[in-house]
Amino acid sequence: QVQLVESGGGLVQAGGSLRLSCAASGRTVSRYAMGWFRQAPRKERELVARIIWRGNSTYYADSVKGRFTISRADAKNTVYLQMNSLKPEDTAVYYCNAASEGTNYWGQGTQVTVSS
Repeated sequence: QVQLVESGGGLVQAGGSLRLSCAASGRTVSRYAMGWFRQAPRKERELVARIIWRGNSTYYADSVKGRFTISRADAKNTVYLQMNSLKPEDTAVYYCNAASEGTNYWGQGTQVTVSS
């Protein structure tokens, strides 16, 4: 079992920055694909960014390319999401995900609110 705990959310003005952290425990996640999803009110959960363990290949949703950066510190069993140039439409609950061989683990989510 893997437990994921997100932190770093909050209220920020448009154009500002936040860094989300996802601390994993229970098992090392160095060989997991780690991702950040978000869910805004009345919308479906969407993949924002993902990083896989082989070569640290990354994926970003078009809406966040050039503004968000996902990274991992395997020695700390932690994944980060640096969010710059935030927009009101980035407002959502952000969830950390760990995936391996068809198994998915989720954190409890952290609220990000961007005011205009």
